[in-house]
Amino acid sequence: MKDRTARWVAGCTAAGSVVLICGGIVLAYLDRQLVPASLTGWTVSNISEQIVNLSVPVVGFVLASRRPENRIGWLFLVAGLAVGLNGFSAQYGLHALVAVPGSWPAGRVLGWLSNWTWVIPAAMLAFLFLLFPTGHVRSRRWRLAAWYVGGAFALTTVWLVIAASQLWPHPFSSSSPVTGPSALLWRISGVLTSAALLVSVAALVVRFAKSSGDERLQLKWFTAAALVLAVPFLVSSWVDSAAVIVLQSLAFVCLWTAIAIAVLKYRLYDIDRIISRTLAYAIVTGLLVGVYAGLVLLTTGVFRFRGPVAVAASTLAAAALFSPLRRRAG
Repeated sequence: MKDRTARWVAGCTAAGSVVLICGGIVLAYLDRQLVPASLTGWTVSNISEQIVNLSVPVVGFVLASRRPENRIGWLFLVAGLAVGLNGFSAQYGLHALVAVPGSWPAGRVLGWLSNWTWVIPAAMLAFLFLLFPTGHVRSRRWRLAAWYVGGAFALTTVWLVIAASQLWPHPFSSSSPVTGPSALLWRISGVLTSAALLVSVAALVVRFAKSSGDERLQLKWFTAAALVLAVPFLVSSWVDSAAVIVLQSLAFVCLWTAIAIAVLKYRLYDIDRIISRTLAYAIVTGLLVGVYAGLVLLTTGVFRFRGPVAVAASTLAAAALFSPLRRRAG
């Protein structure tokens, strides 16, 4: 009976989240030419982010329905619902107040919600680090850390609600009127939440260092996906392009999928093979990129070949080297 209730609650929550996220995407498309470029949600970065957001309630439903005793799935569901509410309320508010002013009711209420509900997924992420993979803190000594994380994000939520209330007349204004005690509370909240995230990451690192057996394999899945996620973030610091943003989104989906696999313990023991093959293909890719760039420079700089000829020759050479390099790296 409990399992059936858990599946029903998880399914309804996930479905509501998906509807809200899709509703926000549809509104962003409809208002793409009616909203200023600084506010529009119809951009590559926003759409790729919304696609990632769709995976959050899906993963939450799978975990909560199959492992209802594990809090990880419920964290995903709460985060997915908050993400959906935040995205939909922002697009609804923009339509009602900016795109077609006065066309829909409660525009300022939805704009007010969009200015503070984003903190809920951030809090769920901190608790995810703290509780992964069992859904519980590692020991009683870490309960104090959990209370600290909850208190820090609660204080931040209070400040954001106050700040959003001060922005009530113009919820999408780029200039913030927050001053005095509210500004001080903002600074304190920023320090506390940053420290809370560090504490959560530290808990994950300590758990990995002292883990063994299945728990260590679960943490390996998380670590491998986190390393994959780190690559596009490093690239984004040097290259600002839509392709990098899409790769970041795909990497987030990989992270959520890895977490689901780890919690469900599905194909858990394949992680070492996956890591070795990932490293092998990463090495091969790096070598081929280096060979390709070197051949292009050699043919254009030394042999004075024309651009298309040099590129074609370099591409054929790199393709010919792929199989030998893959066998050596494997």
